[in-house]
Amino acid sequence: MLPSLCSNTLKTNILHDFNTPFELKQVHAHLIKTNAPLSLLPLTRVGLVCALSSSFLYAQEIFDNLQKPDLFAWNSCLKTFAKSGNPFKAVLFFYQLREYDVLPDEFTCSFVLEACVNLVDVLNGRVIHGYVEKLGFRCNLFLLNMLVHLYALSGEIRDARLLFDTMSHRDVVTWNIMMTQLVKRGDIDRAYDLFSRMPERSVRSWTLMISGFVQCGKAKEAIYLFREMEELGVRPNEVTVVAVLAACADLGLLDLGRKVHEYSNQSGFRRNVKVYNTLIDMYVKCGCLEDAWRVFDEMEERTIVSWSAMIAGLAMHGQAEEALRLFSKMIEIGIRPNGVTLIGLLHACSHMGFIDEGRRFFANMTRDYGITPLVEHYGCMVDLYSRAGHLQEAHEFIKNMPIKPNGVVWGALLGGCKVHKNIELAEEAIGQLAVLDPLNDGYYVVLSNIYAEAERWEDVVRMRKMMRDRGVKKTRGWSSITIDGVVHEFVAGDETHPQAEEIFQMWENLLRQMKMKGYVPNTSVVLLDMEEQEKEKVLFRHSEKLALVFGLMNTSPGTPIRIMKNLRVCEDCHAAFKMISAIVNREIVVRDRNRFHRFKDGSCSCRNYW
Repeated sequence: MLPSLCSNTLKTNILHDFNTPFELKQVHAHLIKTNAPLSLLPLTRVGLVCALSSSFLYAQEIFDNLQKPDLFAWNSCLKTFAKSGNPFKAVLFFYQLREYDVLPDEFTCSFVLEACVNLVDVLNGRVIHGYVEKLGFRCNLFLLNMLVHLYALSGEIRDARLLFDTMSHRDVVTWNIMMTQLVKRGDIDRAYDLFSRMPERSVRSWTLMISGFVQCGKAKEAIYLFREMEELGVRPNEVTVVAVLAACADLGLLDLGRKVHEYSNQSGFRRNVKVYNTLIDMYVKCGCLEDAWRVFDEMEERTIVSWSAMIAGLAMHGQAEEALRLFSKMIEIGIRPNGVTLIGLLHACSHMGFIDEGRRFFANMTRDYGITPLVEHYGCMVDLYSRAGHLQEAHEFIKNMPIKPNGVVWGALLGGCKVHKNIELAEEAIGQLAVLDPLNDGYYVVLSNIYAEAERWEDVVRMRKMMRDRGVKKTRGWSSITIDGVVHEFVAGDETHPQAEEIFQMWENLLRQMKMKGYVPNTSVVLLDMEEQEKEKVLFRHSEKLALVFGLMNTSPGTPIRIMKNLRVCEDCHAAFKMISAIVNREIVVRDRNRFHRFKDGSCSCRNYW
């Protein structure tokens, strides 16, 4: 039995281990010599060895002798080539088949189209499209979907849409393919137009549109769509959850974020690192650092994204020391930082004025971690120097940068000039910004405010005229607060809210208590040429103050108040919020354009350094 078994094993090895036409001919000869049937030959192996070589006809002769349809074997070869590391072989082999008059079928076309998609080869894809039309395969939905995908993927969106529009039948895959490519191109309106006309939608369809809205900065639309999805009973998958959490982070929708977190746990998404990374980001941006820590601690597996998100979150909340400690722990356990990690670290140093530490991290990032500084890292350093009042050092740093500074870099210097009242450098910065980012209203407003603080009213007028002449419109400041799932938005001087009278009355009551404790309105932040009394009126109607009072009126005693503001919080509101936090015994969390301020017991987490 043993010799026979060895002989069978040897025969099997010989039959399957040939790699060249010459070796195949040896095996063929062996089969003839031993009177073994030719059917023992693996046909796909025969085809692969002889394809793209001068032995093509030899393989065809073998197939003919076996009375096997050669197209089946050739299609198997095409499939193998299409899925290989060199899919162009499938395209070359297709042309060889046509040279020898092997007529393609639907499978042939599908495998070559797969290769064209992998290669993003629209030219050869058009050839296959021609065969699809010529050979009557237009009813094959799978082939047409692949063609739509190839055209759209190659940037031939008009051809994709033309084919899409002329298809006699479409399935949900067809619609999703078109929507995916439109979303990738940032054409969210056309994608949504398709979505709204879909006869049926899969969870992928909903997720595509929700993710697309988030990517395009339309978080409100993403949340609206998610709520509609919920109402229709469509269960979100893990990708949906990531997109919705990102939208919650953008809008500060803590209640919905917590609801999605609970759904994730119930649905068994605990092992999905991307979901947990997005949860960390959501809790950080909603002002709940403790919950972000909890998620981070619960993670069975952490990636560099997890560590970087937590470090950035600590920086944003003014906990620089904790951010640096977490970074040290990360290094100790062998996690290598990336560029994003270093940006978080530099932000931490910048937000708390840790100049020496920031210098050290920046100087050593290439030597210690192999990270080449990008413009974002240079921007962090300029921000670090500028906030600390080292404006000349920041200026020299910019001039010596090995890469061209962008608007963010010069904007960081401009921000420092406002804090430290340096008009000369501010004017140089705005000169650069007028070229690099001419339509950004924030830069003009900052310089205008610097002039106003110096009571250079003619220059203020000049800056406003410059903005008008260049078509730059000032962004209107707003603050929002979410109560019971409803977002309430306020603008400065807002008298349109249904509870406006009650808000103003409660503010007056708070104001009396604040003045008894020594509060003096800081009217210097009102950068308008008007009487002091008028300045106070403007000051007391700042949007964040209105949002705070509304929150105090409509939430239970002792619960935290969370406010989002699209601009930097002003010095007077900052001082007022510290005092109010002690008066009402509430924690007040404000997320402004740059960072978080957590007011509690009369102090702020930023330690008055922002």
